[in-house]
Amino acid sequence: MLMNMKDLLAVANEHNFAVPAFNISDYNMFNGIMEACEEKQAPVIIAIHPDELSHIGTDMVQAIISKANKTKLPVVIHLDHGASYEQVITAIQAGFTSVMIDGSSLPFEENIAVCKKVCEAAHAVNVSVEGELGTIGTTDKEAEAGSAQIIYTNPDDAVKFVEATGVDTLAIAIGTCHGLYPKGMKPELKLDLLKEIKSKVSIPLVLHGGSNNPDKEIGESVTLGVNKINISSDIKAAYYIKMREVLKDEGLREPNTIQPACVAAMKEVAYHKIELFQTDGKAKLY
Repeated sequence: MLMNMKDLLAVANEHNFAVPAFNISDYNMFNGIMEACEEKQAPVIIAIHPDELSHIGTDMVQAIISKANKTKLPVVIHLDHGASYEQVITAIQAGFTSVMIDGSSLPFEENIAVCKKVCEAAHAVNVSVEGELGTIGTTDKEAEAGSAQIIYTNPDDAVKFVEATGVDTLAIAIGTCHGLYPKGMKPELKLDLLKEIKSKVSIPLVLHGGSNNPDKEIGESVTLGVNKINISSDIKAAYYIKMREVLKDEGLREPNTIQPACVAAMKEVAYHKIELFQTDGKAKLY
């Protein structure tokens, strides 16, 4: 059941759970995530970053749409971290039901302007829009775009941003980073800041950089009102760590003998996130 983000997260916001946005980089990973969500009866957001879209091609999006239309699970196909108006339009034309315009590195007024422009175009065709205010950190060269310095979201700015843009969901910065944390680096989320933003902003809130954070803090963020959490590095690390292990057998060469164990390892991570975000069994609410 293909739907847009606004409709998906309205239910999550009402019932106080978060929907995982799993970044996928190939069709095999996508199938594995869909299998995990079917088994857990969990709604899901299939997130695709512009770099991932360049890798898989827009033709594969049509196959994702086809599978989403055949399942009874609520599914959103979301452009993650769109960097320009042009990237967003490409995603909309490809069939995405939700797009993110990331103007977080721009001055406040410029961020508002580009987000408002995207909202006007996307809303005309029933596509939801996610904006971002504040900056997410980055931990390694493999991580998605981030900032060397975390700039926390200002609650009053969040109110102005939402009112000025008409955005459907808001990604906030409360201390997370993209990527996997290096040894010795301890993330700490500002949950009091999350509480304040939630008290002032009525639309669903999004947490980027959800991988590799302590379960306790992520679980609390869900309880305090986060409705979408992005997971990329955790599932990819599980997939490729297992692949490196499997490929120690140099006699293997066929994908159907190499990849199943990798998918199974990735699914174990997905199960855990679904349960942590309190998403399991929530498909029945739609």
